[in-house]
Amino acid sequence: MTSMILFILAIAALGALAGIMQPKKKRRKRSAKKAGQKSVRTAQNRRVSKTIRTDEVILKSALNDLSGFEFERLLALYFRDQGYVVHEVGVGGNDGGVDLVIVDKRGERTAVQAKCYADHNSVGVTVVRELVAAKRNHNCVLSLLVTTSDLTQQAKKEAEQFKVDYWHGGLLEQKLRNWSKWQPTKKGSTKALSR
Repeated sequence: MTSMILFILAIAALGALAGIMQPKKKRRKRSAKKAGQKSVRTAQNRRVSKTIRTDEVILKSALNDLSGFEFERLLALYFRDQGYVVHEVGVGGNDGGVDLVIVDKRGERTAVQAKCYADHNSVGVTVVRELVAAKRNHNCVLSLLVTTSDLTQQAKKEAEQFKVDYWHGGLLEQKLRNWSKWQPTKKGSTKALSR
């Protein structure tokens, strides 16, 4: 009988201790949101806190000055201006392989994965495979991988095999330069990406 009472008291004490520790975690999350910050992933796949800049600032920034979240926003602005309906499904974080779903005038859906990498960091085959699998989850017929760098040879082969269209850094920069709304300032060079 005494051991049963001690057991119940131990469980109650552990429950109270867990309840005391839980609110501290919630307060930290709320304070980051109040400060207007968002947790985003970098090319090294680690989370960092960044202040979200406005669309006007993003449109005047060179590719090497953009965070992953801002790169996704730039692509969303680009596709909207090209006449697509854009759904930002995985912007800035755990996206499961798709950042944007773009819908053309015929209603054809394309899953878009954006990778803001430094020139020396190529997109690997895993990203292509994730996009192929994830496009089904978003009822998309087509898939597009957009990167500021390039794909590895194996990733290019997989992309061709599974009909994944991709824009590497050079093609992306050409498309953006032909788009009149993107006016990066001269202070940064799009060739020296550091992310």
